[in-house]
Amino acid sequence: MLSIIQAAGWPIWPLIACSIVALALIVERFISLKTARVAPPRLLDEAMTVSAKTLPPPDVVNQLAQNSALGEVLASGLRTLLVNPQASEADLRAAMEGTGRAVAHRLERYLSALATIASAAPLLGLLGTVIGMIEIFGAQVSTGGLNQAISGNPGQLAHGISIALYNTAFGLIVAIPALIFWRYFRSRVDAYLLTLELASERFVRHILRLRR
Repeated sequence: MLSIIQAAGWPIWPLIACSIVALALIVERFISLKTARVAPPRLLDEAMTVSAKTLPPPDVVNQLAQNSALGEVLASGLRTLLVNPQASEADLRAAMEGTGRAVAHRLERYLSALATIASAAPLLGLLGTVIGMIEIFGAQVSTGGLNQAISGNPGQLAHGISIALYNTAFGLIVAIPALIFWRYFRSRVDAYLLTLELASERFVRHILRLRR
């Protein structure tokens, strides 16, 4: 591998940097987008049970907010009522929607960077190939003309072309996994956002019934 990197020349180093960054982003997103950290399956039912008869105390609300992203959204509705017991339905929805937007931004963090790497890596590989080809033909022509370069030493020319193509291959090696994981994380975030929206709607109705 080290010999391939050395043979591919300096254009491959940006691709190596992209691969390291992409790997770090993928690991970080896997950790941050765990179900337990975003929307635990039973959290909504537990929150509705705790607030079935009366509003929970502030320490319980704070504990709910620290539980997960869903807990943070639900806690924002309870905090609104703790601060203003006469808050309207519009106030409740506005508070939870504001928290939901902040949570959505946090869930989507780094996805644009991963998508950029998936788009840029093939172009960086192509750039490396073009630079390699320019260097190959430039060196060959300077030693005796283009016709002599092509007919006189085809093995060296083929070797140079294969080295230049390492950049394209490495660009695809970086881009394909980055694209796959970006699509995977994108669909996962969309599913989480739908879950948060539906859970928030149920919780708002629950709170309104509690006030009656």
